[in-house]
Amino acid sequence: MGLTKTEIFTQEQNELSILLKSMAHPARIAILQQIIAANACICGDLVEELGLAQATISQHLKELKNAGIIQGTIEGVKVCYCIEPKTWSLLQKRFGDFMGSYQDPKGCC
Repeated sequence: MGLTKTEIFTQEQNELSILLKSMAHPARIAILQQIIAANACICGDLVEELGLAQATISQHLKELKNAGIIQGTIEGVKVCYCIEPKTWSLLQKRFGDFMGSYQDPKGCC
């Protein structure tokens, strides 16, 4: 399988792809939903809420953080995670524009 030629795509296409790819796992969607509902979360709380292993949660949090979708602040021996507002706003804009670009042609296929 060849390498993806990301340079042939626009910055917006690449940004949206990276953000959506980082979210493309049901555990990550569940983590984001928990963080949004709580308006902040501690990693241990996510383990209790989702029933996944600590290592699994940590790996998913790392992926979301690497993509810039969440941010974490150290509070003692724990890390408190929350949505990164600028990235979330960018995701809303890019995905909203993408989803809104389709107009049903009424009769295609």
